[in-house]
Amino acid sequence: MSSRGEYTLGRRAFAEFLGTALLVTAVVGSGIAAQRMSPNDAGLELFENAAATAAALVAIILAVGAVSGAHLNPVVTIADRLLGGHIRWRDTGAYVISQIAGGVAGVVIANLMFGLPAIEASTKARDAGHLWLSEAVATFGLLLVIFGAVRARRTSVIPFAVGAYIGAAYFFTSSTSFANPAVTIARTMTNTFSGIEPSSAPMFIVFQFVGAAIAIGAILVLYPTIRRVADDVVVPHNGPDADSSAATSELAESR
Repeated sequence: MSSRGEYTLGRRAFAEFLGTALLVTAVVGSGIAAQRMSPNDAGLELFENAAATAAALVAIILAVGAVSGAHLNPVVTIADRLLGGHIRWRDTGAYVISQIAGGVAGVVIANLMFGLPAIEASTKARDAGHLWLSEAVATFGLLLVIFGAVRARRTSVIPFAVGAYIGAAYFFTSSTSFANPAVTIARTMTNTFSGIEPSSAPMFIVFQFVGAAIAIGAILVLYPTIRRVADDVVVPHNGPDADSSAATSELAESR
């Protein structure tokens, strides 16, 4: 029995691995399918990729969220730790490693499903200041959506809010909103529509963390009591005591 409830760290890390693998499979697989179904129509390709990713993200969060919280993203896990969640640094490391490993597994699966080499370095350069700014904005918004919804006690809608935000961010950012270091690393391994050249990935990741740092500051200003509900990120996952813990926190806040 872990301090997080009925789920051991191993089970939670496995949930993060599976969830991130499925997410990357959806991102890369739908990108390949879009490229094949709608050649020479970049707008339609992007719409198909975004719609499939957003829908899959909602489903994945609902599927594994009760076990691990469905962070599926190192910046979400690290932000949760820094904002006062009960997740320990050991757990944080296990989550991040599982997310990166899951991303690699997901891109291999997606490539193989479409008859491509399991791993093929992308040649799609994404190396410009406006793309880096987009990654900071996308990551900032993602964390604000998650922690704002958690603080408002709207955890039941978070899967849909996150899916909607990511789907929209495909279009309102010039980078198409990677907003996730594990997904960024994985996407260097596919030379397809959704790929990113390995040399472009480090700056994407740097600016994702820049956006996350700014978001953490903004969240602390907007929601000074966020630490009381940080354990519900992305969705409650404390096991059978989750409801009673949330009720106790809510009572404490009202006093």
